[in-house]
Amino acid sequence: MSNSDSEVPAPRKDHGADRRGTPVGRRVLLGMVGLGAVGVVTGGPLERLVSGGLDVVARKDPTGLSDLLPGNRFRYYSVTGSVPERDETDYRLKIDGLVAEPKTYRLADLAALPQERLVRDVQCVTGWRVPRTPFAGVRLSTILDAAGVSPDGGAVRFTCFDGEYTESLTLEQARRPDVLVATAMEDKPISHSHGGPVRLYVAPMYFYKSAKWLSGITVTKDVRPGYWERLGYDVDAWVGRSNGRDDAPTV
Repeated sequence: MSNSDSEVPAPRKDHGADRRGTPVGRRVLLGMVGLGAVGVVTGGPLERLVSGGLDVVARKDPTGLSDLLPGNRFRYYSVTGSVPERDETDYRLKIDGLVAEPKTYRLADLAALPQERLVRDVQCVTGWRVPRTPFAGVRLSTILDAAGVSPDGGAVRFTCFDGEYTESLTLEQARRPDVLVATAMEDKPISHSHGGPVRLYVAPMYFYKSAKWLSGITVTKDVRPGYWERLGYDVDAWVGRSNGRDDAPTV
């Protein structure tokens, strides 16, 4: 990696979950760890920058860390200056791509499907962890089966209504029982700040794989690297076997 702290390395081909992760630029890494540490030490909200608030923070912080959620154990991440809100009146989740029957789900449609509840530790690649966090929703495999994945389908791409963030999983990963299209977090409907009303939850991977503000699920032939993978993160982000710090203290 270049010793210039302003550079972000080009993405590398991922060789599986057992290799150490691709490094990120020093400025990016320090910004992620430093801002994350503020929340661990203080337990309070990160002071907003004057004359611009979240937008200023988003422009100065390439990791997308724009604030800490007051009174909460989680950090607020967004890669855009603002994200529109959706509710039961206008939220739609589209399933398309290499499927036999494209579908569109409303919140009520998702609620009518079989529900799954998981309680796992949430581990962020920046170093913070929230232990034993309940998530609930529909198994992604249930939605894929309902659409009928084509024999040519080998991966799943996720898009978000922030208009910018994307993620991907292999089809095998997407069919795991611990991967949810989540509508509840800590036994409450997922708030907008946490990526609601619907987000992806990939329990065994670092939290950047759990795309917030989920609006699209597209079955593709091959994996298409997501937002952070295009900046050097691992495509396979298994906790403890990928990039990140699995020895971070709990918060």
